[in-house]
Amino acid sequence: MLEFLGTIGANIISLPGILGLALGMMTRRVWLGGLMGGAVGVMETLVFAHWNFANVETIELLIAVVVGLCAGSLGSAIRIKGTTA
Repeated sequence: MLEFLGTIGANIISLPGILGLALGMMTRRVWLGGLMGGAVGVMETLVFAHWNFANVETIELLIAVVVGLCAGSLGSAIRIKGTTA
């Protein structure tokens, strides 16, 4: 359980969370922000697996993509709310 929570926390403060949020803030389309965040999650997992799909664990990839999707969508929501304030 601690490994699972550690993986979630590490992805939030790592590339999928931070870069996904930043890329999401570049667009007002929530689906595009989520897509870019998810792509960052996939790329981050592949980079740390040395570009080899055999080294990628499914749960790590799933968590990275979900965190990237959420961060990108949140970034787009921030952009939308900031333009109406």
